[in-house]
Amino acid sequence: MKAFWARAGAMRSRLLSTLVTLLGLLVLTFFVGRVMPIDPVLSIVGPDADASTYQEAAARLGLDQPLWVQFGRYLGELAQGNLGTSLLTGNAVSADIVRVFPATVELATLAIVLGVLAGVPLGVFAASRRGRLGDHVVRVISLAGHSTPVFWFAMMGLLVFYAWLGWAGGSGRIALAYDGTIPSVTGLLLIDTLLAGDWDAFTNSVKHIALPACILGLHSMAYISRMTRSFMLAQLSQEYILTARVKGLSEASVIWRHAFRNILVQLLTIVALAYGGLLEGAVLIETVFAWPGFGQYLTNSLLLGDMNSVMGCVLLVGVIFVSLNLVSDALYQVFDPRMH
Repeated sequence: MKAFWARAGAMRSRLLSTLVTLLGLLVLTFFVGRVMPIDPVLSIVGPDADASTYQEAAARLGLDQPLWVQFGRYLGELAQGNLGTSLLTGNAVSADIVRVFPATVELATLAIVLGVLAGVPLGVFAASRRGRLGDHVVRVISLAGHSTPVFWFAMMGLLVFYAWLGWAGGSGRIALAYDGTIPSVTGLLLIDTLLAGDWDAFTNSVKHIALPACILGLHSMAYISRMTRSFMLAQLSQEYILTARVKGLSEASVIWRHAFRNILVQLLTIVALAYGGLLEGAVLIETVFAWPGFGQYLTNSLLLGDMNSVMGCVLLVGVIFVSLNLVSDALYQVFDPRMH
């Protein structure tokens, strides 16, 4: 019974901290957005509008009120599930996010899969050969992938694989010839083209997503491989590893069945945070590749001073990270035997 109440108290505490975090994020974003040197009213009426037109537009947007009144009104609308109307598109912000977010989810999911498939084995390989040539090569690759600006990789990728070799599909999610011909069922173009049975469109969408996904995957691979190497080195120095080797177990068994199993919980957290970072941090990739996703929508909203859209995007990012942290905690409960 005590354990039950302890868990209930922990859940209440976690929920409260989550709400406080999201509220703080909204407060910070709202007030920073209001002092930005971008006037959303001018974006609507134009720089040549007279004073009366400007004041009328400001009153219609509620921007003639004190900041605390504007924020209180925003919270009231948010409590009713209304994120406001986007100045960029004229649509409800929630509808815009539902429209653009699947493109980012598709890109980030493929990138994190590639990052995990490459990063984890490379990290294990480097740790098992500490101080040797293989370790140095992996560390150099990881350092280059993590420190080199992602937009530079994007531009070089377009130059080599699109302009010179013609392997990549170029900008956008799919060629213009297929645009609007695929029924949107899930919003994930790779899945929707398969559901429609259009193999030519599927192949074309693969060609378009492959390059940006590989570049994002390289960035996440660098981070995941470094963390995997660090976790593995900590485990390989433990006494139980020495005991396993003394017993005559093969090196592969020592590494994968013993050391790697003990870093799985830590890796789950790293992968979850890396995935969250890809979902909200693919702005530069989406800009370079004209990828019609969440990052490009947020960038255009910021340039226009469309704070309703910016606030909606920031709130979504906050919810994503909080949710991923909660999922990581839940996975800790499942995979860590010490939690049972």
